[in-house]
Amino acid sequence: MMEPVDDANTGDLRCLECSTAISEGVATVRTARGVFCADCFARLKQQAQQVLAAQSENIDFARALAGALLGGIGGAVVWWGVTIATHVSFGLVAIVIGVAVGKGIVMLTGGKRAQSLQVMSVVVAAAAYAVGTYLTKRTFILEYLHRQGKLVDLPLVPTSPSYFFGVASAGFQVFDLVFLAIVVHQAWKIPAPVRLPG
Repeated sequence: MMEPVDDANTGDLRCLECSTAISEGVATVRTARGVFCADCFARLKQQAQQVLAAQSENIDFARALAGALLGGIGGAVVWWGVTIATHVSFGLVAIVIGVAVGKGIVMLTGGKRAQSLQVMSVVVAAAAYAVGTYLTKRTFILEYLHRQGKLVDLPLVPTSPSYFFGVASAGFQVFDLVFLAIVVHQAWKIPAPVRLPG
């Protein structure tokens, strides 16, 4: 918001960018950091807009997908590993999947951010959550069957989609959806484009 400067309040007021003395009648912009002359503020705002626009240009989607997949696989394996080590499925640990997918995209694209990357992040994070759920449920089912004296081996890699969903949905609870929502939220917000306030 530009405002004229009242000379009673100027004293030795200077533009924070160019250090030009601010005199009566000069248009200025006040920010949390200080006062800028209108020309400097307009130039800085334009530079910031160019930098922010560049974050969504020339995206290498192959690298973005690689980052998402690495993050998703890593997050699912961490969740599964914690489950194996503790014999408890902590859904909260699954949140690392959304963070890892989002960070993987941003890191492997050199800091790029765009809505298309957000969509990719959500899809990969949801798929990785499903894989992590399958792996953790498979672990518990095997432990239960072995305690019952049944030597059944469930394949690590599912043999069909129906088999995958059968194992992943075993013992389904409402909190599974809550954790999935948190995973998706994290995956959505991390590669979101940065915007200028106001």
